[in-house]
Amino acid sequence: MKLFPDDQRVGLGGAPLGNLLGEVSDVEAIATVNAAWDEGWRYFDTAPHYGLGLAEERLGAGLRDKPRDSYVLSSKVGRIIYHADEAATDDEGFAVDTTRRRRWDFSRDGVLRSIEDSLQRIGTDRLDVVFVHDPDDHYEEAVATAFPTLIELRDQGVIGAIGSGMNQTAMLTRFVQEIDIDVIMLAGRYTLIDPDGLDDVLPACLANNVQVVAVGIFNSGLLSQPRPAAGTTFNYEPAAQALLDKANKLADLCESHNTTLPAAALAFPLAHPAVAGIAVGCRTPEEVHTNAALSRTEVPTALWSDLKSAGLLREDAPTP
Repeated sequence: MKLFPDDQRVGLGGAPLGNLLGEVSDVEAIATVNAAWDEGWRYFDTAPHYGLGLAEERLGAGLRDKPRDSYVLSSKVGRIIYHADEAATDDEGFAVDTTRRRRWDFSRDGVLRSIEDSLQRIGTDRLDVVFVHDPDDHYEEAVATAFPTLIELRDQGVIGAIGSGMNQTAMLTRFVQEIDIDVIMLAGRYTLIDPDGLDDVLPACLANNVQVVAVGIFNSGLLSQPRPAAGTTFNYEPAAQALLDKANKLADLCESHNTTLPAAALAFPLAHPAVAGIAVGCRTPEEVHTNAALSRTEVPTALWSDLKSAGLLREDAPTP
């Protein structure tokens, strides 16, 4: 299935709608979804993991009045949300205080329950794409039960496409080569500062006709501003000095070409032939509009050759 329209290869990543690293109000979360819609974004991604179901509920509220056949919706399996007796603050990065908890479950019953729960939280009749989410420590279960269950649902026409979403390339490469999947969500491993997906998973996707949704393209903050500020993060942890130094060098060259680091970071992954599109996590309408404007910015072609000449970008990286 086609994940993105030809003229709009940017979609909304839903983790911030689940209060990732800070609270977002219901009103602002729904306004963020509506802003993405108004910008023409038609791919929306979420997961039970994001805010223990909160992101799915808010995304569903934002999409409730939108024609269901006019957008692509993806969610994930691998974590079941259940209720405990007492409320507690989430300990996995989401600012929520709730009786909800999560547990790993890649079994057939777990996959089926996860999908049904997601449909109820979102308030929709179907998921277009389902990813096996973060099976880093659960390879055997994912291969034995999660993927076969999703393949069966796809073959029945219940799901349009299946795949996996991870922050690493090695296991994703195995899935691409060994399992009949349609798409992967590659998080933070094909970015302007970390293009390591070129070594294994992206060639594998081309060879096996698997689409890529690139996410984490700003590496959680390092590439999101014209120049990285002190204390900025890389993969949700304080960025090492070497990465800060490289980001500043990238910013220097971007400025010399009258463009910005985030504009280049957004444009870069879209040039790879395996990448169908990108999903950008936004927590406010202003962030949506900023990223949409960046996506319409024409980055000078000479920047890419200068980045390669300066040793700041791999020679084998496809560029716009």
